[in-house]
Amino acid sequence: MLGVIISVAVTLIIAVPITYFATVAYRKQVAESKIGSAEEKAREIIDDAVKTAENKKRESMLEIKEESIRSKNELDKEIKERRNEIQRNERRIIQKEEHLDKKLEAIEKREAGFAAKEEEINRQKTEVAELHAKRVQELERISGLTSEQAKDYLLKMIEDDVKLDTAKLIKEMDIKAKEEAGKKAREYIVTAIQKCAADHVSETTISVVQLPNDEMKGRIIGREGRNIRTLETMTGVDLIIDDTPEAVILSGFDPVRREVARIALEKLIVDGRIHPARIEEMVEKAQKEVETMIREEGEAATLEVGVHGIHSELVRLLGKMKFRTSYGQNALKHSIEVAQLSGLLAAEVGVDVRLAKRAGLLHDIGKAVDHEVEGSHIQIGVDLCRKYKESPMIVNAVEAHHGDVEPESLIACLVQAADAISAARPGARRETLETYSNRLKQLEDIANGFKGVDKSFAIQAGREIRIMVVPDQVNDADMILLARDISKQIENDLEYPGQIKVNVIRESRVTDYAK
Repeated sequence: MLGVIISVAVTLIIAVPITYFATVAYRKQVAESKIGSAEEKAREIIDDAVKTAENKKRESMLEIKEESIRSKNELDKEIKERRNEIQRNERRIIQKEEHLDKKLEAIEKREAGFAAKEEEINRQKTEVAELHAKRVQELERISGLTSEQAKDYLLKMIEDDVKLDTAKLIKEMDIKAKEEAGKKAREYIVTAIQKCAADHVSETTISVVQLPNDEMKGRIIGREGRNIRTLETMTGVDLIIDDTPEAVILSGFDPVRREVARIALEKLIVDGRIHPARIEEMVEKAQKEVETMIREEGEAATLEVGVHGIHSELVRLLGKMKFRTSYGQNALKHSIEVAQLSGLLAAEVGVDVRLAKRAGLLHDIGKAVDHEVEGSHIQIGVDLCRKYKESPMIVNAVEAHHGDVEPESLIACLVQAADAISAARPGARRETLETYSNRLKQLEDIANGFKGVDKSFAIQAGREIRIMVVPDQVNDADMILLARDISKQIENDLEYPGQIKVNVIRESRVTDYAK
């Protein structure tokens, strides 16, 4: 058994190496055969790649040759075209040179002709100058004037003609402007009233009532004048019925009565029934309307300023001031303005604004009845404020606003300043007598400064200046230009309300006596 095992072991020991070496030899043989086939395939692949590369090379070479041939052909074509273009340009240049040569020849010929003509012209100029000198000498001999004198004479004639034409043109333009001015007159009426230099009494003592027609004047007068007498008696206002077309003038110093008469007359005109009984009825209605209007205006003034608690009678008197003016300035508007200014000043200095407004509103309250009660408006205002229980500070402000007494409070000083500001505001009041007199003198001085003016007179409160000229120095055409120049000088040098009429007068008188 042991022997068997040993035999088996020896057999295995011998068989295992033999088997191993046989297996290795077989694998080597298989690997060599695979390597051989792989090398063969590699050679085939390489051969194919070489063939493909040679084919690609040949194709590329062909394409390059074709591209080079095509580029060469295009280049040859372009060179040919450029050569042809150069040849054409050369031919054109040659033609132009030939044309220029011809032109140069023609120019040289013309220059030669011009030189001859220039010599001829110079010769003719010399002859013309000689002839002109002879003509001037002959004209001077015939006319008895030198050339300078003749020139001055012609210029004078031309200047006279131009002056005449200019004067005609200015006159036509003035006429046209006046025609167009009537269309815009209604738009400017308010501004004209503000700047009007009319007489102060006329402005504050009359009212004009428009009538539908002139037949209404007869009905207002009535049989034997009974209607007009009744109206004048009831209202205390004079009715002036004159040649003024479609208008009746109411004249009276009491503005309230004049307003009553105006309202009553307008109601009668609308109603159409004008007789004494109806007149009395309408006057009573007008009085009630005016009284209501006065109270409403007073209340509106207190509301506008923001002052409350004023006695009702003082409120009524404030409303009555609507119908009062002072130097052309409405008394109620002036009081409202002073109240507002006093309030603004009080706010700035840190005192009671309401009290300052109250003092400013009441400072001219005496003007409401100063034509009914004796005394200055300051004293009347002080009495009214004391009567209706205003504070002593308000009374002192009213009494001191014109500097009649010393102000006892800062509010009195503020009212004094506000009153001066309102009155001094440009356009608020009519100018002083001194300013008015100076303006008249300046008007006359301006007119007298022009050549040919003999005398000048400023009339109608400076709204017109009449200028007398020397007839020998100023002709009819010069008058228009002179009036224009004086108007321009006045506009530049003076400040004035409204407009000033410049009236130039030229008059020649011859006096002789029959003996």
